[in-house]
Amino acid sequence: MVRFTTESESESVYHQLGVTPVINAAGTKTRIGGSLIREEAADAMRAAADEFVQLSDLEAKASEQIAEIAGSEAGYVSPGAEAGLLLAAAAAIAGDDPKTMSELPHPTDAPNDIVMPRTHRTGYDHALRAAGANIVDVGTNDYHLGTGATNVEPWEIESAIDENTAGIAYVQKTYTQPDLSTVSEIAHRHDLPVIVDAAAEVPPIENLSRFVEQGADMVVFSGGKGIRGPQTTGLIAGKRRYIRSIAVQHQDMHVDRRVWNPPSSLIDTEQFDGVPRQGIGRSLKVGKEELVGLIRALELFIEEDQEALVAEWETLAQRMASQLAAAGVETTVVTGGEQSVAPRVVADIAGSQSTLSAAVLVAELQREDPRVYVGEDRIDEGEIVLNPMCLDEDGAAYVVDRLLTHI
Repeated sequence: MVRFTTESESESVYHQLGVTPVINAAGTKTRIGGSLIREEAADAMRAAADEFVQLSDLEAKASEQIAEIAGSEAGYVSPGAEAGLLLAAAAAIAGDDPKTMSELPHPTDAPNDIVMPRTHRTGYDHALRAAGANIVDVGTNDYHLGTGATNVEPWEIESAIDENTAGIAYVQKTYTQPDLSTVSEIAHRHDLPVIVDAAAEVPPIENLSRFVEQGADMVVFSGGKGIRGPQTTGLIAGKRRYIRSIAVQHQDMHVDRRVWNPPSSLIDTEQFDGVPRQGIGRSLKVGKEELVGLIRALELFIEEDQEALVAEWETLAQRMASQLAAAGVETTVVTGGEQSVAPRVVADIAGSQSTLSAAVLVAELQREDPRVYVGEDRIDEGEIVLNPMCLDEDGAAYVVDRLLTHI
């Protein structure tokens, strides 16, 4: 049995468990814990654990808050962004039909095709398929091959829509085509929803409303990355009718019709002849503590001075780059853009005097105690990437020291 002690405030709880902690220069990666939850949000979670509450009341309160921030009709808290995608797909397929809800992920007669540009496909679209969606690919990867053509033309999306189409899925990145507003126009001509995966697209704060303004019907964000809420949360901003379907398919439905009393702002019980069965989202539970934690984290996120925060990251990035350059490592600082505001330091390991390849260096750093995680997206080019989002001054200095030790 593990016995936690309070002998030293500096001793890691993970060391007490016999688990190696991480110094995070990779950014808000789920596999290393996302981000650090805001202290006030953690305090709110602790307080929430001491009382009971009707979860639908909390979800309704979160819905109001998300709607106000995003400029959407409603909102919802999911257990992570990928779960949000599953719930969004379930809402697109089932709507307010309890029969279809009870059949997911194998609907017998409801439209379940979700049209998706080929270059938007990722491993995360597994969430859409888990809800019962059949993904219909459109387009090519011609643009990325340098042919001069675009990957997806609007007519390709429209021509793929038929009587079995339930919605359109869109992954929001700087390179995705066509523009979201164009896709939304196409979808709405056919009374179809657009589901946007924007999991890692905040900060900046403006992105919480940007995609709704461009016509998206359900936009999914992570609550445990830039917002710094509980790692196991996500949020969905969207149209009220889809949020209602999400809520019905997610909430605990073991209740007598005569005493079924969810907040009307979240679930209009008059839309249903009886209480729907437990939905496909029932396994995707969000606890009262996580709900309260995310609500508090969102409040703090929108009050935060984003310009000052980005300036801190830029200072850390420039300092790390200068220290590495002084030791003979060629570095480039890539400034943040409109969808990813954090700067990044790209370090050329292949061009340095290192006897290790970038891949071996990354692996060596991860075997230390504490483990040091750096961005590995460019190791095929012999480069590593340092992201300051989850570092303080001491952490940044430690990362540089360990890098130079190996180089």
